[in-house]
Amino acid sequence: MVVIVLTACPAGLRGHLTRWLLEISPGVFVGRVTSRLRDELWKQVLEECRSGKAFLVEPAQNEQGYRFRTHRHDWEPVELDGVHFMLRPKEAPTSSGLRPGFSKAAQYRRARK
Repeated sequence: MVVIVLTACPAGLRGHLTRWLLEISPGVFVGRVTSRLRDELWKQVLEECRSGKAFLVEPAQNEQGYRFRTHRHDWEPVELDGVHFMLRPKEAPTSSGLRPGFSKAAQYRRARK
């Protein structure tokens, strides 16, 4: 089983992927293809998805049974003791140096809940 997720990619690429995979939601494709075809589809995604983001989940011979490939994605795949995780980037501090949500309005909103 292969899952490809596209964000901000050309419509032509989405049309090309629908030849081989089923689009279950806008930009989310799933299907069962050979490893050779999967690699060719990923090459096509890398060539055509210039400024967009792409994410591929593919089967692998490990404990989880799958692995990730990413293209221009904020989160990056990391392997730790044979287990794959997605490393989230740290939130960049705002210009004032405070994390979002520390304004007076945010504090009042949180207190009302």
